[in-house]
Amino acid sequence: MPFLLGTVSFKMTAKYAIILAAGQGTRMKSKLYKVLHPVCGKSMVDHVLTELEKDQLDEIVTIVGHGAQKVKETLGKRTRYALQAEQLGTGHAVLQAEDILGDKAGMTLITCGDTPLFTAETFAKLFEYHEKSGAAATVLTAKTDKPFGYGRIIRNNRDEVEKIVEQKDATPEEALVNEINTGVYCFDNQALFESLHQVNNDNAQGEYYLPDVIEILKSQGKAVGAYCMPEFEESMGVNDRSALAKATAIMQRRINEKHMKNGVTLIDPTSTYIDVDVEIGADTVIEPGVLLKGKTKIGSDCVIGAHSEIRNSTLEDGIEVKASFLEDAYMHNNSNIGPYSHLRPQADIGEGVHIGNFVEVKKAKLGKNTKVGHLTYVGDATLGKEINVGCGTVFVNYDGQNKHHTNVGDYSFIGSGSNIIAPVELADHSYVAAGSTITNDVASHEMAIARGRQVNKPGYYDRYPVAKAALENEKKDQ
Repeated sequence: MPFLLGTVSFKMTAKYAIILAAGQGTRMKSKLYKVLHPVCGKSMVDHVLTELEKDQLDEIVTIVGHGAQKVKETLGKRTRYALQAEQLGTGHAVLQAEDILGDKAGMTLITCGDTPLFTAETFAKLFEYHEKSGAAATVLTAKTDKPFGYGRIIRNNRDEVEKIVEQKDATPEEALVNEINTGVYCFDNQALFESLHQVNNDNAQGEYYLPDVIEILKSQGKAVGAYCMPEFEESMGVNDRSALAKATAIMQRRINEKHMKNGVTLIDPTSTYIDVDVEIGADTVIEPGVLLKGKTKIGSDCVIGAHSEIRNSTLEDGIEVKASFLEDAYMHNNSNIGPYSHLRPQADIGEGVHIGNFVEVKKAKLGKNTKVGHLTYVGDATLGKEINVGCGTVFVNYDGQNKHHTNVGDYSFIGSGSNIIAPVELADHSYVAAGSTITNDVASHEMAIARGRQVNKPGYYDRYPVAKAALENEKKDQ
């Protein structure tokens, strides 16, 4: 896009990217296509696209093949797509983007969808280096003390890239070089597509390889540069489950470091698992063994107790969670839960609400300062404020075919061991006696008792088989 500075007109160089995501990934030994395997809550190819998006490129094209529809469903309209129907090599894959990018002027970055650790900063520096150098191609490189298996970057005495030598073709001297090819490139876009048409498949695999473009450009006398990035671990490609675990560990370390720098206390970062899109406020404490997944948002001054798992849930400020499982739930300020309780989807826990141990809440709203102490199920219900729900209460919401709703008014009391059979209305200031089964509405200030009258049977205990043994043991104790 052109802009004016004084009386001089400038035009920014257009920037494009191509993500190679067509491979099946047989070494993963999985029904799931390789680039869709998740790393910290997001597929590998989504990580790559997300970082490229941060650099505000003019166009991003994703090359799809195996699992094309699944990849498109994952990435949506954030990128354009080109299909590589046959897997004929990386050069052939890039060529499939020609209809979209072939006639454009500018720079094109090419990366792979199975490299989730690259950052937007690294991509931006590669673009910047390439543009300033004026090269036709720039290779992104890194240095490692374990270069075995990687293509080596061979430079001449002017520090220019002379060639890229694969491991199997390297001489003993070349094999000692510790600067390696990461598989990421930046090209002059028009030079890229012109050269791709000159690549042949005269090799053992019969495929068209992208690195051959480097040799073609060199043979034409065009400059080829290399930008050496500082962090080798960013370049990790994932080809099997072992590499997937290593990439996840690196990504998790990054995520945890980010939260700690932002004022979150992680008691044991090595045992704390936080997905990439999770948000956490300052002065929140995360204890060991916690899993925070999906789009979870946690406010400030919260305590997430050891071995809790929270998925796609929102917790406001001052929340305490003790060893509990939350999914698609919402907890308002200063509420608390646990230990060993479960918030299921559409649980809405009001301000100051207390949920004790072994409580399950599903599709229910609990008003301010309501208390559900323990051993209770609340489903398909709306509870007002300042309600006490006794131990062992069950909101019976399912008749075998349909779910039904219960409403409980403010300042009501539900005694222990009660069954609330939906649909039913309990008005404000209503009272349910312990052990009742409620099937009818309860009006304000009424007490509902729904239980049989107690009957005592004299001598009944002696009829039990265990009675004789118990009496004998009693005599021995005397």
